[in-house]
Amino acid sequence: MTTSKRVQDRSKNKGVHDLEIATEKHKVVSKVLFLMEMMKKEPEMIIPVRSLDQHWRQINLPKPHSIVDFIRKSPKLFELYKDQKRVLWCGMTKEAEVLLEEEERLISERSGTAAEYVTRMLMMSVDKRLPLDKIAHFRREFGLPVDFRSKWVHEYPQHFKVVKSPDEVDYLKLVERNPAWAITELEKAVFGVSESACHTPGSYLSPYADAPGLQAGSNEFDKRAIAVMHELLSFTMEKRLVTDHLTHFRQEFVMPQKLMRLLLKHLGIFYVFERGKRFSVFLTGAYEGAELIQKCPLSTGSVEGKGPKPYCSEDEGIPMQLDQEEAISELEAIAVGDSSFMDIYEIDNEYKPRDSF
Repeated sequence: MTTSKRVQDRSKNKGVHDLEIATEKHKVVSKVLFLMEMMKKEPEMIIPVRSLDQHWRQINLPKPHSIVDFIRKSPKLFELYKDQKRVLWCGMTKEAEVLLEEEERLISERSGTAAEYVTRMLMMSVDKRLPLDKIAHFRREFGLPVDFRSKWVHEYPQHFKVVKSPDEVDYLKLVERNPAWAITELEKAVFGVSESACHTPGSYLSPYADAPGLQAGSNEFDKRAIAVMHELLSFTMEKRLVTDHLTHFRQEFVMPQKLMRLLLKHLGIFYVFERGKRFSVFLTGAYEGAELIQKCPLSTGSVEGKGPKPYCSEDEGIPMQLDQEEAISELEAIAVGDSSFMDIYEIDNEYKPRDSF
C-alpha cells in the first residue's frame, strides 16, 4: 500500500472529505481578498491590469486561467474598463467597497481579541518574543489590520513592544505575562474552564508551560507541540492554516522538525490536505461538514458566492496526492498498521502534565 493511499484511506475513515471542499472555497476567496487589498492601496482604488499581472505568482491562479478571466468571473466585486489610451483598468464595485468598509469596522471591533491572541502567542514562545516578519504570515488569519506593523503593534504597550535584535531584526516582545490568558481554547471547550478561573496544569500538557526541560523526540515534547498547534489554529478565524506558516515557527515554539508527521499521526484532531504544492491543516472539531461551527464575523463567508467558483468540482472529489519529497519521507516513517487516531476529547487522558518542566 502506498503512502498516499494510506493517508487517503485514513481521511475517508474520519469522514473529513468536506474539509477539502472548504479548502477550495477558501483559496478562491483568498485570491479575491488579495486583489481587493491591492486596489485598496491605490489612491482611487483602481489599478492597471498589467500591474496585477506582476502578482500572478502570489495570486497563484491555475493555468491556463489569467487574472482578467478571474476578474470577469467576479462581476459583483470587480469592474473592468479601458481608458482613452486603451489601457485596461480594474476597480471595485460599490458592493465590494461596502464589504471593505465592513471589514475595517469588524477588524477595529475585534482588535482587543487579536491583541490577546498575539500576546498568547508570545507567552507560548520559548524566548517570549517573535519576529514581526513571521507574525505577518498570520495577519489575515488573525484578523490583524494592514498597518499592524507600523501602527497596531504600538497600541497595546501593556502587552507587547517592538524591539530590535543585534542584527537589526524587528521582534515583538512580551511585556507582561497574563495568567488569565494561560488557559487554552481546548480547556475552555472540553473542561469548561473560564478565563476568570486560575489555571490548573492538572488537565493536560499546557502549551503555556515552559519547554526547555523537554527533550526533543520524547512523548512530552510531541504532546506539547500538538497543544501549541491546536492553540494556534484555535486563534485563527477559519481554524485552518497553511502548514508553511506553522513550520516557520519551529524554533520559536519548540516544535519538532518532522511536523507533518506529527500532524498526520493525529488525524482525529488535525486534517492535512495537499493541493498543488501547499498543505493546509484544519482543526477537525471546528467544522461540521465543510462549514465552520462557530463563524467569526471576519471570516471569509461574506465574500463567498460573490467571486468565481472553485477551480475543482465538488462532485469530482479532490484526491490527496502526497508526492512532495518532505511529505513522503515523513509519512513513510509512520507504520502501515498505525490507525490510532486521537479524538479531540481524548486529550484529557493522553496529555498529562509532567514534573520535569
